[in-house]
Parts: sequence; structure tokens; C-alpha cells
Amino acid sequence: MSKKDTLVVVVNLGTPDEPKVGAVRRYLTQFLNDRRVIDIPWLGRTLLVNGIIIPTRAKNSTQLYKELWTEEGSPLVVYGNKLVALLQKQMPEADVTLAMRYQNPGLKDVLAQHQNENYKKIIFFPMFPQYASSSSGSAMEEAMKIVSKWWVIPECIFMGQYFDHPAYLDALAQTANGIDYSEYDHIVMSYHGLPERQLDKTYEGDKLCADHSCEDQYGRDNRYCYKAACYETSRELAKRIGITEEQYTVGFQSRLGKGWIEPFTDDIIKQLAREGKKKLLFFAPSFTADCLETTVEITTEYRELFEEHGGEKVTLVPSLNDNPTWANAIKEMVSKYI
Repeated sequence: MSKKDTLVVVVNLGTPDEPKVGAVRRYLTQFLNDRRVIDIPWLGRTLLVNGIIIPTRAKNSTQLYKELWTEEGSPLVVYGNKLVALLQKQMPEADVTLAMRYQNPGLKDVLAQHQNENYKKIIFFPMFPQYASSSSGSAMEEAMKIVSKWWVIPECIFMGQYFDHPAYLDALAQTANGIDYSEYDHIVMSYHGLPERQLDKTYEGDKLCADHSCEDQYGRDNRYCYKAACYETSRELAKRIGITEEQYTVGFQSRLGKGWIEPFTDDIIKQLAREGKKKLLFFAPSFTADCLETTVEITTEYRELFEEHGGEKVTLVPSLNDNPTWANAIKEMVSKYI
């Protein structure tokens, strides 16, 4: 039994166990059937996901995961384990572990392994700087469901969004150390996309995201609007790396249909190419570790798209991954609760 009073659970989204169709199918089935991910009525979601999306996308997604995979395995797990090892050294007063919302190491199994450790406190740290119900919300809900069934429920702390925390922003800026911005014609800060209806659900009453200036202002009224948080992240990051508003554009990638947050990153790329831009630098601030959206979508698919329209070079600033500065940032955010 552990002699420590606190357990820190670093939670990320998840990944298939291997880049094979069966494993990818299992992952997509669990992920896309989550009511917080595809937030439509159960019957419609079931028919859409299990009858259309998975049968048509599993094979293609498997090919993408093969491109992503390394000799060590899925980057999300590899970097997650390395980050946890760094945190464990920096926070010897607590136990630190990694868990995934979907697939392995799953939240249910990880928490079961620690259920009888008699901790006073469990701190859940979602790896999603900007809150979204489909990421942070889903991870928190699942953790609460699991722990609520225990006979002894310890104090639980759920770290919320932290995109505006100086330690996170400093770590994000540090990943770009040594980059000469004058070598690039423009900078794109690309975030994962969401359906606009999910933004609207964060507002009270009749107000919608479109009724607020989320591209320009962040405050109490739109504090849980994912779009507003992304634009605020970009403004704060721009200050730290010393670039002006004219030097960068915010975009949203990985859309799955109509009604998603605009502007779309792929449209931005084509427009910049048409304007004669030849070299683009990408930041992906919503992704704290390398994944399909960074390694494949940006560095491969977007590079090819940019070249097709006359561009020459796409460079991606590394994700936070297992950067020691990122570990220090998490420690700073978590330590006050230990």
C-alpha cells in the first residue's frame, strides 16, 4: 500500500492499442459513442456512428495511425508515460499515474488499481488546456462515475481549463525557442474543431456564441466558450513570442461535417498560398502531445495542401510532449492542491 496521501491522475483522450483495424474499430466505437463527443439523441448517434462512420472510416483511420505510430508505440502513450515519470521525480510527495479516457490505460482500470491505497485526495489533471465538454467534460464525468461507486470516496479535485495560466503559456512559448520568425511568411495557430452547437451550450439563456465577440474578447460571459479560450490563448502566446496580430491567424481543424467552428485551417492555408505566402509556421496549442492531428494532419496533409496551391514549406512547432518545462508547469498548477 502506498504511504502517500495524494494521487495525481494525468488524463488524456486515448488511442488504439495498435495500428490495426480491429483495435482502431474498438477505439472509434468507444470514442464516438460518447454522448459528449457526438451530442445528438442516442438513436441517431448509434445509427450514425455504428452504421455509417465506423464501417466507412475504420480502415482509412488505421492507415493514418500506421503513419503516426513509432517503434515505441502511440506517441500519446509514449509521451504520456515519459511525462508522468518526470512528474513523479518532481513530486515525490504524491503518486502520479497516466490514464486515458478511451481504451488503454483506461480510467476505470487505473483507478481500480489505486482504489485500496487509502488516499486522502485524488487530483485529476486533464491534458486539455481549453475546456470542451467532449474532452475535459467527458474525462471528468467518467472519473466521477467511477469514484462515485466506491464505498470510501476520497476528496477529488478536477483541474479545469488552464489555457490562461502563465506556466502553461510559458511552456508553450518555450517550445518555439530558437525559431527565427522572420524566416516565415505567416504563422497559423491551429486548434481542434468543435460543432458550433457545443459552444452554444456553454451560454445561459438565449445568448449564443455568435452573440459574443469571442474572437476579440474573453471574460466572464464567455469563460467556458472553447472558441473564446482558443483566441485568448493565441493572444497571450503571441505576446510571449513577440509577434503581432498581423503575423498570425487562428484556425480550427479536424471538422467532421457542417456547422463547425470557423475559420477552417485548410481554407486558411489555401488563402495564404493564393496570397503568395511560401513558408508557414504552425502552432497547435490545444494538443499537448503529438497525435494524428499534429503529426499527420498538419505536417503531412496540410503540407501537401499548401504545396498544391503554390506554397513551399510548412513547419510545426513541437508539441509540449515530455518537455521538462511542461512538467514544471503541471507541477506548479497541481502542487498547491497537494
